[in-house]
Amino acid sequence: MKKIIFITLILCTALSCDVLDVEPQNSISAEEAFNTKEDIDKGILGAYASFQSLSYYGRTFGIFSDLAADNLSHPVDATATAYAEVDNNSILPENGSVDGIWSIAYDGINVANNVIDKVPTITDMTEQEKNEALSELYFIRALNHFNLLNYFGGVPIKVAPTVGVNNLDAPRNTEEEVYNQIINDLIFAVEHLPVSSTKIRASNAAAKALLAKVYLYKKEYPLAILMASEVISDGGYTLPDNYRDVFEDDESDESIFEISFSELERNRIAEYNFPTSLNGRREVEPSQDLLDAYEANDERFEASIAFEGDKAYAIKYDDLSLGTGNFIVLRLADMYLIRAEAEASLQAPNVSSVQSDINEIRVRANLQPTSESSITQLLRIIEDERRIEFAFEGQRWFDLVRTDRAITVLPNVNSTNQMLFPIPTDEIQTNNSPGMVQNPGY
Repeated sequence: MKKIIFITLILCTALSCDVLDVEPQNSISAEEAFNTKEDIDKGILGAYASFQSLSYYGRTFGIFSDLAADNLSHPVDATATAYAEVDNNSILPENGSVDGIWSIAYDGINVANNVIDKVPTITDMTEQEKNEALSELYFIRALNHFNLLNYFGGVPIKVAPTVGVNNLDAPRNTEEEVYNQIINDLIFAVEHLPVSSTKIRASNAAAKALLAKVYLYKKEYPLAILMASEVISDGGYTLPDNYRDVFEDDESDESIFEISFSELERNRIAEYNFPTSLNGRREVEPSQDLLDAYEANDERFEASIAFEGDKAYAIKYDDLSLGTGNFIVLRLADMYLIRAEAEASLQAPNVSSVQSDINEIRVRANLQPTSESSITQLLRIIEDERRIEFAFEGQRWFDLVRTDRAITVLPNVNSTNQMLFPIPTDEIQTNNSPGMVQNPGY
């Protein structure tokens, strides 16, 4: 059951491959579009709508992180050449699917910025309501910037709306600058978003959970521990006893934030995973390396993978006919493993705390708890647990890149130049800022 229908704003501009979108001539002005509190809420829903795109959580974004790593492979008889490039870690700047990720993330940022710009002008909103609206929009903007950062490195930071043909060219910012913008947006969100049971819109816990992830990626380990601990202790989320229940229905007890899909706004994740004999396209399949990585009796295997004959396929998102299953972006298991990794990365880690958090995940999966005391080995265990726990959820590539493990683990990656995806060719050609340069190696 869906609680909301995302409404794409009429001012939301047609997609282009440039950083910013140009307002169509027949669209209404932002001044006309935003006059009331209700208009702002519709605008917020419009900002969420970009996440539903097939280039984003509707298909490509999550698949590519597992495909670039070692969880998914591109079958030899599959047809999507853009996917083959990602599987081989030999991506051309002209890759249309990579272009789609870039474009739709900036589309979401631009919609959010348009609404942010109008919130202070709305007269029927209290200061608290304005801060809550801004916090939700800042969360959306932060998640988009974070996702771009993880695929492309330092990218243009956009915090002002683009309307018409102004402000189209933008230089790349450094990774540090992008991180700082993300953190600033999320700190404001944590301060002003209410505690809420919603899973399909930003909440106080969702902002803390994303901030915990950002701090882990940035290697600010004490802050990652703090944020993850607050979500674990105060968020009201629980790990279902049965791992399968996390994905059986939308908005499970473990889910913190997820992208809503419906028959009108469907995803095509199952279509690209399922075999052709079941009416799927089978553009990707679980790698043999992943199949071999599961321990005996791990309940996550049957909840994640099925077989048609001898062919394995991913089933976490299995609504092939309607594509209505929500995509989980943040969940409680991630908070335990974030806290475990951050604790293990401290100069004087608490080994028992690291073990305890890992074992929350292992015991739920019907595996024996670890008694390993070596920090080096515990970090490898965390890496392995993250691989299995979040298989087909779009985290594996980012985990290997941020820990500098991609070259060691992945046979098709032998250069640091392959750690980032290429900036799309159309962006390089149309963005006239001298600061818009291609990633090395492309």
